[in-house]
Amino acid sequence: MRNLTAIICLAVALLIGNAGVAWSADFQKGYAGYQSGDFATALREWTPLAEQRHADAQYNLGLMYANGQGVPKNYKTAVKWYKLAAEQGDADSRSVNFIIT
Repeated sequence: MRNLTAIICLAVALLIGNAGVAWSADFQKGYAGYQSGDFATALREWTPLAEQRHADAQYNLGLMYANGQGVPKNYKTAVKWYKLAAEQGDADSRSVNFIIT
């Protein structure tokens, strides 16, 4: 019984650890796209992360919408992403949110 519990705990830990690595890889892929001007890749990689409460992805989507980078310029949508990131404690989003509101 102890071995089964240990195996289950190990499997859960590996699954959680791998999810974090995938999250990081997707964010980095979006960041590389953003840096090279490939905003479609950034949008494709960051949107699912932002919807899953990834604060950096939320903040960066806010930037993209505020500047019209790969998306139509939309301040309302930008503020939405900034606020979501700020609610999680993202310092950059808090300062932008303070300026906007």
